[in-house]
Amino acid sequence: MNKNSLYILLGALLVIIAGFSIYTYREESKPKGVELKIDEQGVSIEQN
Repeated sequence: MNKNSLYILLGALLVIIAGFSIYTYREESKPKGVELKIDEQGVSIEQN
């Protein structure tokens, strides 16, 4: 493996770790319970 391939592999690994971290943070910070939205399309209820 040459140096360029190693840098590409390391960069891809960092992107994957960052993406997974952001996804996990967003999932953990979601409020638990029922979400009620009222907008121009009507009323929607979602259970989290």
